[in-house]
Amino acid sequence: MSLARWLPGLDSLLHYRFDWLPRDVQAGLSVAAVQIPTAIAYSQIIGFPPQVGLYACILPMLIYAIVGSSRQLMVGPDAATAAMVAAAITPLAAGNPERLLQLSMIVAVLVGAMSIAAGFARAGFVASFLSRPTLVGYLNGIGLSLIAGQLGKILGYHSETSGFVRGLIALVRNLADTHFPTLALGVGTLALMILLPRRYPKIPGALVGVLFASVIAAVFGLDQYGIKLLGEVPQGLPQLSWPKTSYEELGSLFRDAMGITIVSFCSAMLTARSFAARHGYAIDANHEFMALGMANIGAGISQGFVISGADSRTAVNDMVGGKSQLVGVVAALVIGLVLLLFSKPLGWVPMPALGAVLLMAGWGLIDFRALRGFWALSRFEFGLCVLTTAGVLSVGVLPGIFVAIMLALLRLLYLTYRPHDAVMGWVHGIDGQVELEQYPNAHTLPGLVIYRFDAPILFFNADYFKQRLLEVVAEAPSARAVLLNAEGILNLDISGLTTLREVQQTLDAQGVHLSLARVTGEALAMLKRSGALGEVKPPLVFSSVRAGVNAYRRVHQQHKREQAAERAAPASETELPDQPL
Repeated sequence: MSLARWLPGLDSLLHYRFDWLPRDVQAGLSVAAVQIPTAIAYSQIIGFPPQVGLYACILPMLIYAIVGSSRQLMVGPDAATAAMVAAAITPLAAGNPERLLQLSMIVAVLVGAMSIAAGFARAGFVASFLSRPTLVGYLNGIGLSLIAGQLGKILGYHSETSGFVRGLIALVRNLADTHFPTLALGVGTLALMILLPRRYPKIPGALVGVLFASVIAAVFGLDQYGIKLLGEVPQGLPQLSWPKTSYEELGSLFRDAMGITIVSFCSAMLTARSFAARHGYAIDANHEFMALGMANIGAGISQGFVISGADSRTAVNDMVGGKSQLVGVVAALVIGLVLLLFSKPLGWVPMPALGAVLLMAGWGLIDFRALRGFWALSRFEFGLCVLTTAGVLSVGVLPGIFVAIMLALLRLLYLTYRPHDAVMGWVHGIDGQVELEQYPNAHTLPGLVIYRFDAPILFFNADYFKQRLLEVVAEAPSARAVLLNAEGILNLDISGLTTLREVQQTLDAQGVHLSLARVTGEALAMLKRSGALGEVKPPLVFSSVRAGVNAYRRVHQQHKREQAAERAAPASETELPDQPL
């Protein structure tokens, strides 16, 4: 077994360059400074006490530092996955905190097991399964839901911890009961977190904002003025335990866990790949699936919840100059020390400060620039993005994701059912062939139709292919041959083969010969195996369009010579003088 293959993080640590140590320690401290307030805040999304968010950091970060291959990626609680976990387990917990924690641990272990199985099955390609518009729409929906769900912490009234509609309804109902000291502290903390990084980019705004609010709360006793504080945080590290469950419970959570697995992995891979490309190395998606799965199992058995790649903390690591997986080890140890030695000061963190952190997180998930780009490039994909957001906001996170995926798949099927096709010709001064639709003045060879179909011919689009090709031939009444450019027909099933044979027979009946050019892949193998159209060689199949055109020219020239000879023969006979009897 190769250590570098299965445990690349451990291999990197065993061959560590000690000149990296100052940067890695500094980066680890910086990551921990951001991770602590955000982890506590994200635990609020699900309804957990603050220590659960910190529990979800320590063991997963240590595991990923050993197993993971990304030198920059930081794992930990994530706003999007936390919202998905809340949507999955909150209805089942029915307000029971112990039940909520057990369900969270079960989902984390289930997500971990699915991720490891997917890695062994080499299913890393699912990183590309969620299209960019779908992922942006999903994150936009999560961001808006997060903002709406945290307004109560800023305005000082109790509201549901998740849900866009519930958050807005709670805002309307409780707006008149706004607690102004809470609002002042929340807005002040939010302003500090926004403005401070603009002036000093290397300072963690979330940490400074929460520390500022906590010091103000402790010094002035803000709890006496009705401002809610985080409360007592238990001292000590989490106890490792295996969650108890049943087959029925696993079955009810299976669909939700699968959706969380896909989204968590795709989110982590987007972050890992972008930073790996920036630093000139590659990421193995299948191995990362397994690494993320093991980290999630670590979160589950240490009384935490599902984790993912943390883009904000990864960006902090990269900005400070972290060089290796040691950054994650340092950050995990710092968080553990905070739980052991500084749990009491955590109780002074005001709830409006955590609300401000979550508002910042929600706003950071909304990508307006991407929306403008989608509108400019593709109205359909812009609509898909907006529909995904609307689905997440209306029917919920997981159903919204599945609706978006189904829409994307239907779009793919539609593009394959009615693909782009073209009749080809030539324009002087342009190399190769051009599409007649784009160049109406292009010239063609008399009697030859060169047609291109840009998709496989399969059972659901075979009739469309037949219809389009016969329409093209009907629009060229002098056609004597059709050359099908098959470079886009990468696959051909039995229905497609049968339709292709029908087209050949129909054209033969009209006196039109069908040839194919540039046939490759499974389509070529199917033609060879079946022999349905004839021998796979000229004049049926040509290696290139040029070869097919040259063959047609030779036949056409021969045909013209034969026609000329036929016209000349009767003329010479009429010129013979009459012979007398």
